[in-house]
Amino acid sequence: MRLLQKFKRKSSPTHSGSGSNYAYATARVRAMKSNLLPRETYPRLMNMGIDEITRFIEESQYKQDVDELARVYDGVDLFEHALNRNLGVTFTKIINISEGELNYLISEYLKKYDIWSIKTILRGKYCNASVEEINDSLVAAGQLSYTFLSSLAEKESYESVIDALSGTDYYPTLKGYDGTNLSAIENQLDKAYYTGMFYAIGNPGSNDRKLFSKFIRTEIDIKNLSTLFRLKNAGVSEDEIADLIIEGGLHLSMKEIEKLLPLPFSEFINSLEKYPYWEDISDIVSPEMDSLVDLETQLTRHSIKSAASFSHMYPLSIVPIMDYVLNKKNEVNNLRIILRGKAANLDEEIIRNQLVI
Repeated sequence: MRLLQKFKRKSSPTHSGSGSNYAYATARVRAMKSNLLPRETYPRLMNMGIDEITRFIEESQYKQDVDELARVYDGVDLFEHALNRNLGVTFTKIINISEGELNYLISEYLKKYDIWSIKTILRGKYCNASVEEINDSLVAAGQLSYTFLSSLAEKESYESVIDALSGTDYYPTLKGYDGTNLSAIENQLDKAYYTGMFYAIGNPGSNDRKLFSKFIRTEIDIKNLSTLFRLKNAGVSEDEIADLIIEGGLHLSMKEIEKLLPLPFSEFINSLEKYPYWEDISDIVSPEMDSLVDLETQLTRHSIKSAASFSHMYPLSIVPIMDYVLNKKNEVNNLRIILRGKAANLDEEIIRNQLVI
């Protein structure tokens, strides 16, 4: 049974749109968006040494996060934690300033950061990573606090981690983890997340919910495209790829993807010309491509452009808030790429190609 068919027959939770404060929340978010780093900042940062970059961050909107974490961390690790902390604080603020249906939808959307952190912790346990290494990548921007997440990182085993999550929505999926099937569990978490999103959106009657649905379905398309490129390029079997596909895409429905799965890599690339994503990736994809970094960068650009386009259509809706969420996440990613790249003495062209500006 197809996901979308299943959830059209279910009613989503009742959240009165009249209880939402769209005008107030979108005005606050527009003010927050005005504080994002302008595009011209990134070329300037690329011309700085790591000491100058750290000084720039210390004097920016991340100052409070840096100051509060400086007692525990130093160097690039300090800024990694400060960036993650700021992201969590910022998104929690968005939840706190929203009400009613708007608050509900934003909260459901930001659960993706709970899933990110749970995956990070389980991967860390699987690879015998240190607690510090796991904590470096935690982003407390969903419903699970940093204190709780870091306590999970300190658990001795993956079984203890899963037991501690027994009261959450993630437990039914996590209890199937046996220590060896991590990839399958991660995929099930992703699918459960989008199942939850479609349930939250329900039967989208209002323009706002229709637009939000379109935003989520575009996001699924991007994830599925990345999966198809990565696995087809690696020669993974058709059935294995099919298991990892998320249902509900906007332009790449399951019917469309089923046509793409059996195609050789070169034919698969050519077949993408009819989809709206082609314009952004046509210059960088080829049958001989050996790296997907540029592709994923371009797909991220497409996501941000799409969100901006949706945002202009309905300025008093959830989509301008999602537009800000994507741009804020992208700013943090760009700063992290520059800092880590400079610290590792990577070639500037490699760093620059990974930035989404």
